[in-house]
Amino acid sequence: MEKRCLGNSGLEVSAIGLGCMGLSYGYGPATEKADAIRLIRSAFERGVTFFDTAQAYAQGANESLLGEALAPFRDQVVIATKFGFEDGDVQKGVNSKPANIRAVTDAALKRLRTDRIDLLYQHRVDPDVPIEDVAGAVKELIQQGKVKHFGMSEAGVQSIRRAHAVQPVAALQSEYSLWWREPEKEILPLLEELGIGLVPFSPLGKGFLTGAINASTRFDPSDFRNVVPRFSEENRKTNQGLVDVLKAIAAGVKATPAQVALAWLLAQKPWIAPIPGTTKLHRLEENVGAADLALTADNLRAIDVALSTVAVQGDRYPAHLQARVGK
Repeated sequence: MEKRCLGNSGLEVSAIGLGCMGLSYGYGPATEKADAIRLIRSAFERGVTFFDTAQAYAQGANESLLGEALAPFRDQVVIATKFGFEDGDVQKGVNSKPANIRAVTDAALKRLRTDRIDLLYQHRVDPDVPIEDVAGAVKELIQQGKVKHFGMSEAGVQSIRRAHAVQPVAALQSEYSLWWREPEKEILPLLEELGIGLVPFSPLGKGFLTGAINASTRFDPSDFRNVVPRFSEENRKTNQGLVDVLKAIAAGVKATPAQVALAWLLAQKPWIAPIPGTTKLHRLEENVGAADLALTADNLRAIDVALSTVAVQGDRYPAHLQARVGK
Protein backbone atom coordinates (compact mmCIF):
# COMPACT_ATOMS: atom_id res chain seq x y z
CA MET A 1 0.00 0.00 0.00
CA GLU A 2 1.01 3.60 -0.63
CA LYS A 3 2.76 5.28 2.31
CA ARG A 4 2.22 8.89 3.34
CA CYS A 5 4.05 11.32 5.62
CA LEU A 6 2.01 13.16 8.21
CA GLY A 7 3.00 16.74 7.46
CA ASN A 8 6.62 17.65 8.08
CA SER A 9 7.01 15.25 11.01
CA GLY A 10 8.73 12.47 9.09
CA LEU A 11 6.16 10.03 10.50
CA GLU A 12 5.34 7.64 7.65
CA VAL A 13 2.07 5.69 7.73
CA SER A 14 -0.04 3.62 5.36
CA ALA A 15 -2.42 5.76 3.29
CA ILE A 16 -5.33 3.94 4.93
CA GLY A 17 -5.07 3.19 8.65
CA LEU A 18 -7.30 1.19 10.98
CA GLY A 19 -9.39 2.86 13.65
CA CYS A 20 -9.72 0.21 16.35
CA MET A 21 -12.29 1.84 18.67
CA GLY A 22 -15.29 -0.06 17.33
CA LEU A 23 -13.73 -3.41 18.17
CA SER A 24 -14.17 -2.63 21.88
CA TYR A 25 -16.39 0.40 22.30
CA GLY A 26 -19.00 2.73 20.86
CA TYR A 27 -20.83 0.62 18.29
CA GLY A 28 -22.49 -2.10 20.31
CA PRO A 29 -21.01 -5.18 22.04
CA ALA A 30 -17.25 -5.69 21.84
CA THR A 31 -15.97 -8.05 19.17
CA GLU A 32 -14.80 -11.44 20.41
CA LYS A 33 -11.11 -11.13 21.25
CA ALA A 34 -9.88 -13.82 18.85
CA ASP A 35 -11.90 -12.29 15.99
CA ALA A 36 -10.62 -8.81 16.79
CA ILE A 37 -7.00 -9.97 16.82
CA ARG A 38 -7.57 -11.78 13.52
CA LEU A 39 -8.97 -8.60 11.96
CA ILE A 40 -6.07 -6.42 13.16
CA ARG A 41 -3.49 -8.90 11.87
CA SER A 42 -5.38 -9.21 8.58
CA ALA A 43 -5.10 -5.44 8.20
CA PHE A 44 -1.33 -5.65 8.63
CA GLU A 45 -1.15 -8.46 6.05
CA ARG A 46 -2.95 -6.16 3.60
CA GLY A 47 -0.47 -3.32 4.02
CA VAL A 48 -2.00 -1.33 6.89
CA THR A 49 0.75 -0.03 9.18
CA PHE A 50 -1.19 2.69 11.06
CA PHE A 51 -3.33 1.62 14.02
CA ASP A 52 -5.37 3.96 16.23
CA THR A 53 -6.60 3.44 19.78
CA ALA A 54 -7.12 5.41 23.02
CA GLN A 55 -7.27 5.00 26.78
CA ALA A 56 -10.95 6.00 26.57
CA TYR A 57 -11.91 3.08 24.32
CA ALA A 58 -13.26 0.71 26.97
CA GLN A 59 -10.91 2.23 29.55
CA GLY A 60 -7.74 0.70 28.17
CA ALA A 61 -9.17 -2.60 26.94
CA ASN A 62 -8.76 -1.55 23.31
CA GLU A 63 -5.10 -0.69 23.93
CA SER A 64 -4.54 -4.13 25.48
CA LEU A 65 -6.20 -5.78 22.50
CA LEU A 66 -4.06 -3.84 20.05
CA GLY A 67 -0.89 -4.54 22.02
CA GLU A 68 -1.47 -8.28 21.86
CA ALA A 69 -2.48 -8.26 18.19
CA LEU A 70 0.51 -6.21 17.02
CA ALA A 71 3.17 -7.77 19.26
CA PRO A 72 4.57 -10.11 16.55
CA PHE A 73 5.36 -7.20 14.22
CA ARG A 74 5.50 -4.20 16.55
CA ASP A 75 8.51 -2.62 14.85
CA GLN A 76 6.79 -2.59 11.47
CA VAL A 77 3.76 -0.55 12.52
CA VAL A 78 2.81 2.88 13.84
CA ILE A 79 0.69 2.87 16.99
CA ALA A 80 -1.31 5.96 17.93
CA THR A 81 -3.13 6.35 21.24
CA LYS A 82 -4.67 9.18 23.25
CA PHE A 83 -4.84 10.63 26.75
CA GLY A 84 -7.19 13.22 28.12
CA PHE A 85 -10.21 11.79 29.93
CA GLU A 86 -10.43 11.23 33.69
CA ASP A 87 -9.74 7.53 34.34
CA GLY A 88 -10.22 6.92 30.63
CA ASP A 89 -13.95 7.49 31.13
CA VAL A 90 -15.58 9.93 28.71
CA GLN A 91 -18.47 10.42 31.15
CA LYS A 92 -16.10 11.82 33.80
CA GLY A 93 -14.86 14.66 31.64
CA VAL A 94 -11.43 15.78 30.51
CA ASN A 95 -8.13 15.69 32.39
CA SER A 96 -4.94 16.82 30.67
CA LYS A 97 -2.97 17.71 33.78
CA PRO A 98 0.72 16.89 33.16
CA ALA A 99 0.77 14.35 36.01
CA ASN A 100 -2.17 12.54 34.43
CA ILE A 101 -0.55 12.60 30.99
CA ARG A 102 2.56 10.94 32.43
CA ALA A 103 0.58 8.30 34.35
CA VAL A 104 -1.68 7.49 31.40
CA THR A 105 1.32 7.17 29.07
CA ASP A 106 3.12 4.76 31.38
CA ALA A 107 -0.02 2.64 31.69
CA ALA A 108 -0.56 2.70 27.91
CA LEU A 109 2.98 1.51 27.28
CA LYS A 110 2.31 -1.56 29.42
CA ARG A 111 -1.05 -2.30 27.78
CA LEU A 112 0.40 -1.84 24.31
CA ARG A 113 3.38 -4.08 25.15
CA THR A 114 5.84 -1.56 23.82
CA ASP A 115 8.60 0.80 24.93
CA ARG A 116 7.36 3.79 22.92
CA ILE A 117 4.18 5.28 21.52
CA ASP A 118 4.64 6.45 17.94
CA LEU A 119 1.92 9.12 18.08
CA LEU A 120 0.37 10.37 21.32
CA TYR A 121 -2.74 12.55 20.95
CA GLN A 122 -4.51 14.79 23.39
CA HIS A 123 -8.02 13.34 22.98
CA ARG A 124 -9.83 16.64 23.61
CA VAL A 125 -8.58 20.07 24.65
CA ASP A 126 -8.86 20.59 28.41
CA PRO A 127 -10.07 24.15 29.13
CA ASP A 128 -8.61 23.96 32.66
CA VAL A 129 -5.03 23.20 31.59
CA PRO A 130 -3.03 25.65 29.44
CA ILE A 131 -2.26 23.94 26.14
CA GLU A 132 1.37 24.98 26.57
CA ASP A 133 1.54 22.80 29.69
CA VAL A 134 0.07 19.87 27.78
CA ALA A 135 2.53 20.27 24.92
CA GLY A 136 5.36 20.67 27.43
CA ALA A 137 4.44 17.43 29.20
CA VAL A 138 4.41 15.52 25.91
CA LYS A 139 7.71 17.18 24.95
CA GLU A 140 9.27 15.71 28.10
CA LEU A 141 7.91 12.27 27.22
CA ILE A 142 9.45 12.62 23.77
CA GLN A 143 12.78 13.58 25.32
CA GLN A 144 12.55 10.47 27.51
CA GLY A 145 11.96 8.27 24.47
CA LYS A 146 8.52 7.13 25.63
CA VAL A 147 6.75 9.00 22.82
CA LYS A 148 7.87 9.73 19.25
CA HIS A 149 5.33 12.31 18.04
CA PHE A 150 2.68 14.64 19.49
CA GLY A 151 -0.86 14.85 18.13
CA MET A 152 -4.10 16.64 18.93
CA SER A 153 -7.72 15.60 18.35
CA GLU A 154 -10.68 17.84 17.46
CA ALA A 155 -8.68 20.91 18.51
CA GLY A 156 -9.34 24.44 17.28
CA VAL A 157 -7.02 26.79 15.39
CA GLN A 158 -5.68 28.73 18.37
CA SER A 159 -4.98 25.66 20.49
CA ILE A 160 -3.10 24.04 17.61
CA ARG A 161 -0.98 27.16 17.05
CA ARG A 162 -0.12 27.53 20.72
CA ALA A 163 0.71 23.86 21.22
CA HIS A 164 2.78 23.71 18.03
CA ALA A 165 4.94 26.58 19.28
CA VAL A 166 5.99 24.46 22.30
CA GLN A 167 6.19 21.00 20.72
CA PRO A 168 5.62 20.49 16.99
CA VAL A 169 2.29 18.80 16.36
CA ALA A 170 2.73 15.90 13.92
CA ALA A 171 -0.95 15.25 13.27
CA LEU A 172 -4.43 16.45 14.02
CA GLN A 173 -7.12 13.80 14.27
CA SER A 174 -10.56 15.18 13.47
CA GLU A 175 -13.72 14.14 11.72
CA TYR A 176 -13.55 14.88 8.00
CA SER A 177 -15.54 13.24 5.24
CA LEU A 178 -17.92 13.85 2.38
CA TRP A 179 -20.63 14.57 4.93
CA TRP A 180 -18.54 16.68 7.33
CA ARG A 181 -16.42 19.22 5.43
CA GLU A 182 -16.16 21.89 8.11
CA PRO A 183 -12.34 21.41 8.46
CA GLU A 184 -11.91 22.85 4.97
CA LYS A 185 -12.70 26.36 6.26
CA GLU A 186 -9.94 26.96 8.82
CA ILE A 187 -8.31 23.69 9.83
CA LEU A 188 -6.89 22.45 6.54
CA PRO A 189 -5.27 25.80 5.64
CA LEU A 190 -3.69 25.95 9.11
CA LEU A 191 -2.34 22.39 8.88
CA GLU A 192 -0.87 23.18 5.45
CA GLU A 193 0.77 26.32 6.83
CA LEU A 194 2.31 24.55 9.84
CA GLY A 195 3.19 21.26 8.15
CA ILE A 196 0.81 19.11 10.23
CA GLY A 197 -0.82 15.93 8.93
CA LEU A 198 -4.55 15.21 9.14
CA VAL A 199 -5.94 11.87 10.30
CA PRO A 200 -9.67 11.85 9.55
CA PHE A 201 -11.75 9.65 11.82
CA SER A 202 -15.25 8.56 10.80
CA PRO A 203 -14.20 9.00 7.14
CA LEU A 204 -17.25 6.93 6.19
CA GLY A 205 -19.66 8.98 8.29
CA LYS A 206 -19.86 6.37 11.08
CA GLY A 207 -20.92 3.84 8.47
CA PHE A 208 -23.55 5.94 6.73
CA LEU A 209 -21.51 6.53 3.56
CA THR A 210 -21.18 2.79 2.95
CA GLY A 211 -24.84 2.62 1.96
CA ALA A 212 -25.49 -0.12 4.51
CA ILE A 213 -27.57 2.14 6.78
CA ASN A 214 -31.01 3.55 5.97
CA ALA A 215 -34.01 5.06 7.77
CA SER A 216 -35.21 1.66 8.97
CA THR A 217 -31.85 0.52 10.43
CA ARG A 218 -32.01 -0.31 14.14
CA PHE A 219 -28.85 0.06 16.23
CA ASP A 220 -27.84 -1.93 19.31
CA PRO A 221 -28.95 -0.11 22.52
CA SER A 222 -25.30 0.54 23.43
CA ASP A 223 -24.49 2.01 19.99
CA PHE A 224 -23.32 5.64 20.18
CA ARG A 225 -25.25 6.50 17.01
CA ASN A 226 -28.53 6.31 18.92
CA VAL A 227 -27.78 9.73 20.45
CA VAL A 228 -26.28 11.37 17.36
CA PRO A 229 -28.76 13.84 15.84
CA ARG A 230 -27.55 13.09 12.33
CA PHE A 231 -28.64 9.48 12.84
CA SER A 232 -32.22 10.17 13.87
CA GLU A 233 -34.65 8.24 11.68
CA GLU A 234 -35.92 11.44 10.06
CA ASN A 235 -32.42 12.72 9.32
CA ARG A 236 -31.28 9.37 7.96
CA LYS A 237 -34.18 9.49 5.54
CA THR A 238 -33.21 13.00 4.41
CA ASN A 239 -29.48 12.21 4.25
CA GLN A 240 -30.10 9.19 2.03
CA GLY A 241 -29.80 11.59 -0.88
CA LEU A 242 -26.06 11.90 -0.21
CA VAL A 243 -25.62 8.13 -0.36
CA ASP A 244 -27.66 7.90 -3.56
CA VAL A 245 -25.32 10.42 -5.20
CA LEU A 246 -22.31 8.50 -3.93
CA LYS A 247 -23.67 5.20 -5.26
CA ALA A 248 -24.15 6.68 -8.72
CA ILE A 249 -20.59 8.02 -8.79
CA ALA A 250 -19.23 4.72 -7.48
CA ALA A 251 -20.97 2.79 -10.24
CA GLY A 252 -19.25 5.03 -12.79
CA VAL A 253 -15.77 4.22 -11.49
CA LYS A 254 -16.50 0.54 -10.73
CA ALA A 255 -16.04 0.93 -6.99
CA THR A 256 -18.17 0.95 -3.86
CA PRO A 257 -19.52 4.11 -2.19
CA ALA A 258 -17.12 3.56 0.74
CA GLN A 259 -14.15 3.34 -1.62
CA VAL A 260 -15.14 6.56 -3.37
CA ALA A 261 -15.53 8.32 0.00
CA LEU A 262 -12.04 7.20 1.12
CA ALA A 263 -10.40 7.89 -2.26
CA TRP A 264 -11.93 11.37 -2.21
CA LEU A 265 -10.23 12.04 1.13
CA LEU A 266 -6.88 10.76 -0.13
CA ALA A 267 -7.19 13.05 -3.16
CA GLN A 268 -7.66 16.19 -1.05
CA LYS A 269 -4.09 16.44 0.32
CA PRO A 270 -1.01 14.14 0.24
CA TRP A 271 -0.69 14.48 4.04
CA ILE A 272 -4.14 13.05 4.84
CA ALA A 273 -4.40 9.45 6.11
CA PRO A 274 -7.93 8.35 7.09
CA ILE A 275 -8.54 5.65 9.70
CA PRO A 276 -11.80 3.85 8.88
CA GLY A 277 -12.83 1.34 11.51
CA THR A 278 -14.60 -1.96 11.00
CA THR A 279 -15.27 -5.27 12.69
CA LYS A 280 -15.75 -7.18 9.43
CA LEU A 281 -13.03 -8.64 7.21
CA HIS A 282 -14.89 -7.94 3.96
CA ARG A 283 -15.27 -4.29 4.94
CA LEU A 284 -11.56 -4.14 5.80
CA GLU A 285 -10.70 -5.46 2.34
CA GLU A 286 -13.09 -2.95 0.77
CA ASN A 287 -11.54 -0.05 2.68
CA VAL A 288 -7.97 -1.08 1.89
CA GLY A 289 -8.95 -1.30 -1.78
CA ALA A 290 -9.74 2.41 -1.76
CA ALA A 291 -6.00 3.14 -1.70
CA ASP A 292 -5.82 1.81 -5.27
CA LEU A 293 -8.71 3.92 -6.54
CA ALA A 294 -7.33 7.03 -8.26
CA LEU A 295 -10.08 9.56 -8.83
CA THR A 296 -9.49 11.88 -11.79
CA ALA A 297 -9.92 15.65 -11.69
CA ASP A 298 -13.17 15.12 -13.61
CA ASN A 299 -14.35 12.57 -11.01
CA LEU A 300 -13.59 15.00 -8.18
CA ARG A 301 -15.40 17.85 -9.93
CA ALA A 302 -18.42 15.62 -10.52
CA ILE A 303 -18.48 14.66 -6.85
CA ASP A 304 -18.35 18.29 -5.76
CA VAL A 305 -21.10 19.33 -8.17
CA ALA A 306 -23.35 16.43 -7.23
CA LEU A 307 -22.88 16.87 -3.50
CA SER A 308 -23.50 20.63 -3.66
CA THR A 309 -27.15 19.77 -4.27
CA VAL A 310 -27.43 17.71 -1.06
CA ALA A 311 -27.87 19.42 2.31
CA VAL A 312 -26.87 17.09 5.15
CA GLN A 313 -29.30 17.27 8.07
CA GLY A 314 -28.50 16.92 11.78
CA ASP A 315 -25.56 17.74 14.05
CA ARG A 316 -22.68 15.27 14.20
CA TYR A 317 -22.66 15.23 18.02
CA PRO A 318 -25.26 15.72 20.76
CA ALA A 319 -24.84 19.16 22.37
CA HIS A 320 -22.85 18.04 25.45
CA LEU A 321 -20.21 16.39 23.26
CA GLN A 322 -20.19 19.15 20.67
CA ALA A 323 -19.10 21.49 23.45
CA ARG A 324 -15.76 19.62 23.67
CA VAL A 325 -14.63 20.09 20.09
CA GLY A 326 -12.94 22.91 18.24
CA LYS A 327 -11.45 24.46 21.37
